[in-house]
Amino acid sequence: MENPEKQARKASKVAGRWQADRPYNDLPTLPPVGGLESHAVLKRCISARAVLGELKEAAKQIPNQGVLIHTLPLLESQASSEIENIVTTTDRLFQHQQQSEHADPATKETLRYSQALLEGFQSLAKYPLTTQTAEAVCTKIKGHEMRVRRVPGTALAKESGEVVYTPPEGEDLLRSLLANWERFMHNEQDLDPLVRLAVGHYQFEAIHPFTDGNGRTGRVLNSLFLISEDLLTLPILYLSRYIIEYKEEYYRLLLEVTRHGAWEAWLLFIIEGIERTAQWTKAKIDAIYQLLEHTSEYARKRIGRTYSYELISMIFQLPYCRIQNVVEQVSTTRQTASRSLKKLVEVGVLSELVDGREKLFIHSKLLKLLTRDENGFAPYE
Repeated sequence: MENPEKQARKASKVAGRWQADRPYNDLPTLPPVGGLESHAVLKRCISARAVLGELKEAAKQIPNQGVLIHTLPLLESQASSEIENIVTTTDRLFQHQQQSEHADPATKETLRYSQALLEGFQSLAKYPLTTQTAEAVCTKIKGHEMRVRRVPGTALAKESGEVVYTPPEGEDLLRSLLANWERFMHNEQDLDPLVRLAVGHYQFEAIHPFTDGNGRTGRVLNSLFLISEDLLTLPILYLSRYIIEYKEEYYRLLLEVTRHGAWEAWLLFIIEGIERTAQWTKAKIDAIYQLLEHTSEYARKRIGRTYSYELISMIFQLPYCRIQNVVEQVSTTRQTASRSLKKLVEVGVLSELVDGREKLFIHSKLLKLLTRDENGFAPYE
């Protein structure tokens, strides 16, 4: 590892070229100067990787992976959007999950984040994580075409108006920096993937390639990178929850890397966040599985011959369920779908709500489980 005094001199030189109110066109390329994998960082990586492995295995216990794909990414999308002051409720997200045309603007934008996460996940089967991926993700989030910035004038400021950071300018420079970011993320195999994630996340936010949506795009890319490295198989890590809890620290440490090259504190912060979030998500998945098993057994006993595990599985994908959802996903008639849902209302699994011209069937126990930190639930009566 490079001598600490030499590292400090290099960091000081970097900081000397940076001024908050001027485009940071001298943003250093990756990899950063000096060593990254200190003893503390490697120790944290080992711990976090172990918990990620447990989360990956926990996800496999849910027979229908759609249960996780259609629920946990919505929690991530709500939290990631809230970081940018786009605020909605989990209830609204699940209510409008399948039909967003009547949703309020914040809910629509948050749902687009969830769609961007899922489409990005699907894109990994076709091509690796690239600038093209970032452009597609940002385009989906914003609801209109987003490409790498061509015009100057982007700056990050406090509410008071004080500029705290001005990213690089010039499309050619930005694309060159993004190409370097891509190479680092894919080629620096000697670095632990969690270190690459944390470094790459800083760099993407420092490049700030779009006029808007950079933070949310960067957080989607974090999830996609974990999948591309086979640390997870689904986009289910709820990392934005941790960032919201420590939002001021998150932005402070980002800026400390820019000002002073303070990589270790940033790496430890992000890797600890991954570990803690993986623990939280694993516990949530375990609770979802327990509720799924309990609901299935209860419904089988109470409903008898008309019991359908396929239907039970579907109401775990869609806590707000419509008759048409059952018709399409369970391949049945509208009359049978309506009768099956009403039977689940009768035995207390679902509740019914009239929404305009149609009815919504709400899985309240699952919603409570998804929207609260507590993982316990009362049995059906």
